[in-house]
Amino acid sequence: MRKLCLLAALISPLACAQVVSVETNSLMRLPNTASTLQLERLEVADYGTLLIPSNVTEVTVGELHLGRDARIAIVPGEQALALKVSRAELAEGSQITARGAPGTYLKAARSGRNLDLQIKVLNAPQLSVDARGGAGAPGFVGLDGANGQAPGCTWGQAGRGADGSNGSDGQPGAPGALVRLEVPRDYPTEQIKVEVAGGVGGAAGPGGKPGAGGKAKGCVVYKADGGKSGRPGVDGQPGPAGVAGSVTIQRL
Repeated sequence: MRKLCLLAALISPLACAQVVSVETNSLMRLPNTASTLQLERLEVADYGTLLIPSNVTEVTVGELHLGRDARIAIVPGEQALALKVSRAELAEGSQITARGAPGTYLKAARSGRNLDLQIKVLNAPQLSVDARGGAGAPGFVGLDGANGQAPGCTWGQAGRGADGSNGSDGQPGAPGALVRLEVPRDYPTEQIKVEVAGGVGGAAGPGGKPGAGGKAKGCVVYKADGGKSGRPGVDGQPGPAGVAGSVTIQRL
């Protein structure tokens, strides 16, 4: 076994690490050189965060200690993550998050990462898992209308301002994750909190502003009236919320 761990360590330094510790108020990222990691002990101090990359699909931990408001943050990915813990001590406010990423103007929102979480022995005031979908991208803002041309003193009337274009609709929120928990038979159900709601829909894109009409102009012979302003663009519609995920709880 030691030879196997040594070989794995040459490929991935933390594949068979004895202890991984995250200091208070700091962030540590596990290596992404191996899809499977085995840790004898994992400690995340108060307000610290351990980041699990998207390509890691299985993490086995002998002893897990999460301090106050400590986090295990799981990066969104296409494959589910299996997190297997023999013994866990979780402090107040600690959490495991597998939330999806919010959408942007260039990328769609991402769903929560599917998670299989097994904890054989658990001591915690609350087991909190957040695997909600990412929020949808906002709609595009409508273009402003151009201003009307001013009149001349020898010809015509002022130009009308152009209408603003309509804003686009917000994009859909991403689905929540599928979460499967295996916890001790005697751990109280009311102390388990799992969030798998779909992401909120993207905000509506506001309509463009109307263009101003050409300004009135006083001349020697006559006065040219100002032009009318254009109409503002219509706001888009908010995007729909993502589909909720699901939670399955099994007792060990």
